Amino acid sequence: MSTQYKAMLLQKRKWRIRKKVTGTAARPRLSVKFSGKHIYAQAVNDEAGATLVFLSTLDPEVRKTKLKGNLAGAKSLGTAFAAKATAAGHAAVVFDRNGRPYHGRVRAFAEAARAGGLLF
Repeated sequence: MSTQYKAMLLQKRKWRIRKKVTGTAARPRLSVKFSGKHIYAQAVNDEAGATLVFLSTLDPEVRKTKLKGNLAGAKSLGTAFAAKATAAGHAAVVFDRNGRPYHGRVRAFAEAARAGGLLF
């Protein structure tokens, strides 16, 4: 398969998921993106079009721990994101896996966020 074809299939999966998953002020959408080196997570209120909480492996406080985009990094970032989101007053979220299968790093992040106190 070509790279363009895989990217097209990923975009179709994202659209299919986003038709069903939307974030509100009461339950923001927790969107997780995994690149080759880094992990990005944000809680988004889709009604207002605003990002409420953002955390990635590029943030200065997280960079000190030298997290990577692997399984251990996903677990650590999931716990840290849950702490930051609950401190901001967002205990319940809707999980958006961003077109990726619920397996590996996505699953590790989600389970760590649940263990950290987020409800989804």
